[in-house]
Parts: sequence; structure tokens; C-alpha cells
Amino acid sequence: MEEYAKANAIPIAQPETMRFIEVLIKSTNAKKVLEIGSAIGYSAISMAMCGASVTTIERDENMLSVVRSNIKKYAFDKRIKVLAGDALSVVENLSGTFDFIFLDAAKGQYPEFLPHLLRLLKDGGILVSDNILYRGMVATDELAIRRKTTIIKRLRAYLDTLCHSDELTTAIVPIGDGAAVSVKKSSNRQ
Repeated sequence: MEEYAKANAIPIAQPETMRFIEVLIKSTNAKKVLEIGSAIGYSAISMAMCGASVTTIERDENMLSVVRSNIKKYAFDKRIKVLAGDALSVVENLSGTFDFIFLDAAKGQYPEFLPHLLRLLKDGGILVSDNILYRGMVATDELAIRRKTTIIKRLRAYLDTLCHSDELTTAIVPIGDGAAVSVKKSSNRQ
């Protein structure tokens, strides 16, 4: 799948980021995972291989057929549920809670996802936001590309919200293209 993604210029989570996510899922025994942004199913399948049931969201019709094919090919069709549609619209209508959420969608929309993800994440659950450093442009203006200014500003605002939230404890991990790892605090803490 990594070779297919590279050959077809399809962005997927970097292998080292996926290993990190696998460690988080296994060490916390996360059973119910939500993924925002399926692409070809690489990360959904990796997370399902850890024993989790995964709900993944994808809007692109071409990717939907590839992700469904890959899920079937690797025999995870009973453990991975694919939801089609605009991720923000789908997330707005989801209910229940998840042990682990992997956010890997349109980077400029991360701030709009957050209230919904907080609602869907169980107390003690983990939210991993991928590509948070956006090729280093979020960390330093020296790497910033002018046409990416809006995305950079939105990602910086998102990071600021994560890091100063009363509901989350967050760390920025310089792995892959950067990941923000947030744990939802208990709502009944003293």
C-alpha cells in the first residue's frame, strides 16, 4: 500500500507515524477508533491490525473504491466501517464515543473538527492530529510558503487551542510531519 500511495501521489500517514499510533492503540487497549480521512485505507488497516474496530470517513469517490477494495483484500471488512461524505458533515452527525481518534483530513479544517471530536472522544481517550507541523511551516516562518499562509494560521490556532484547552493535555511529537497527541481529561475530575 505504501508503494501504491507513492506511485499515485496519494498522501498517507508516514510509516513512523503509523508505528507510533500502533503503540498508542496497543498500550491503551483502544477498541473503538475514529479516523477522519481514509485515503486508500492504509492507516485504517494498520489500526485494525492492532485489534481495534475502526470507523473511517472519506469523501473522494475514487478513494472510496480503493479503500473498500483494500479493506476487503486484507479481510478487515468486518472490523472497518467506511462512511462516505464530507468529513465535517459526517462527524457532526456521529454519536457515541471513541477511545482513539486519528485526524488526518484537510489541515485548514482542523479547528472546525475539534468541538465535534471532543464530543466524540471518551474521557481518557486519545486524539492524534497528523501533519500538525505542515512541512515545518507551522513551526517557523522561515519555511512558510506564501500561498499556504491561511492553512499555517489555522494550524497554529488549532495547536494553540489544543495546548491551552481545559479539556485536553497535549504534546507535540516531532515524528513524520508532526503529530499533536492529546488526552481528554475526565469530566468529573476534582
